[in-house]
Amino acid sequence: MRHRLPMALFLTPLLVAGCTADPAAPASGTSSPTTTPSPTAPAVDYTVWQAGQSTPVADPIYPARGTDAVDVLHYGLELEWAPSTKTLTGTATLRIRPTRDAADLVLDFMPYQVDGVTLDGSTVTGTVAKEKLTVAAPVVGDKPVTLVVKYHGTPKATPMPSHRSDAEKLGLTVTKEGGLWTMQEPFGAFTWYPANDQPSDEALYDITVTVPAGWSAIASGTPAGQSGNAFTYRSADPVATYLTTLAVGKYQKLTAKGPRGVPLTYWYRKGADDKLLPYLKKSPTYLAWLEKKFGVYPFPSGGVVVVDSESGMETQQMITMGRKIENSKARRDRWGTDLLHEYAHHWFGDSVTPTTWTDVWLNEGWANYAQDLYTKETQHLSEASLDRYLRDADAALRKKLGPPGKPNPKNFAEGNVYICPEAMLREIHKQLGDKKFFALARAWVQEQHNTQQDRASFIAFVNKQTGRDFTKLINTWLDSKTTPRSITVK
Repeated sequence: MRHRLPMALFLTPLLVAGCTADPAAPASGTSSPTTTPSPTAPAVDYTVWQAGQSTPVADPIYPARGTDAVDVLHYGLELEWAPSTKTLTGTATLRIRPTRDAADLVLDFMPYQVDGVTLDGSTVTGTVAKEKLTVAAPVVGDKPVTLVVKYHGTPKATPMPSHRSDAEKLGLTVTKEGGLWTMQEPFGAFTWYPANDQPSDEALYDITVTVPAGWSAIASGTPAGQSGNAFTYRSADPVATYLTTLAVGKYQKLTAKGPRGVPLTYWYRKGADDKLLPYLKKSPTYLAWLEKKFGVYPFPSGGVVVVDSESGMETQQMITMGRKIENSKARRDRWGTDLLHEYAHHWFGDSVTPTTWTDVWLNEGWANYAQDLYTKETQHLSEASLDRYLRDADAALRKKLGPPGKPNPKNFAEGNVYICPEAMLREIHKQLGDKKFFALARAWVQEQHNTQQDRASFIAFVNKQTGRDFTKLINTWLDSKTTPRSITVK
């Protein structure tokens, strides 16, 4: 999940305690107000993007981001980055299913200079204000439309609502060398393309990025070829906006094969990232271990891009990992298990995505448990050491941050949504035993593939899969202000 968890391994003591517009352009950021019909616009077959259909839900944690009035089926992004002027130029083509009749379309978008907007081929007005793009054109519920937005400007990141020690601004970030990178959980995709920036609206993607000669562009999805200086990536599985990524820089490329021949790509900078290469090359080992526990890797490709960050993020099919680490082997070893944590999210978070940020624990608890189980197995640690660590850490985090099932919007992705649900999963694991617990985990991620889920659906699934009623145990662990006592489920 966005950012590596800033706490020690369980065997050690707990450590947690708008963009610049073109000066020559109109200041309003508004496209031409002329509405020109286009009678020759060809008919569009929206069924080709059926896999991108979602049921958007208004997010209660960050209600200012996203909307339940829009279901984006597909994002087609054609981007060009000019390092010399720090200008991003984009054409975003969105295939949208309005969920109800509305007088306009509203999306999240940083205040770039809007150069033109069309809806189904007709020129319409598009105005950017308060990080929202409003397209003044009526739409009809369940009648898909094609929105095209042309824009340019200098990217600008947005604050992260967290007090984590490794918290950085969210969204597209420009490096000192003129490169780009982004991490955008719980939001921030809107800093580089118009988006319905919330987890419940997943969509398909085609991303093409043109960069100067000698530079590389990396994005989420499966590599779909390079033509000259243009790099293309495609996501045939739906992706939440927070799971998209973009990086531009003078990278080296390394390819490998994962389990069953899954193609892997690693992007790194020679010299700066040399000490991380051994851990990147362990990706097939990490994935093989995760497949043994949770079933087949759920996507057609994978990889890692290393960027100028202190954090890590499970961006779909192309993990974004920060290179800012302490210069010690122990810290680099932790970087490796953090990478496994992000790979684990491809099962828990990417394949099965929380409907709203209320249930961020549903991502983090599973990924953190996978990371600690891997550490326990590979370092031959005792079951008792893990139990002791989890209960001690859980008590401290509930006291400081509250229960994981009721996250504070100002404390996004802090320790309680990692450790406390992990401790809950540990309780379920001990009551079920290895065989039944991992059967439950595999069934959850394989049967819910490419869906959005929440607490209620998780409880219902656990109860049905096990034939036992874990409702009280799960709710108590998610809602209690103090570490629960053991609850035996018969």
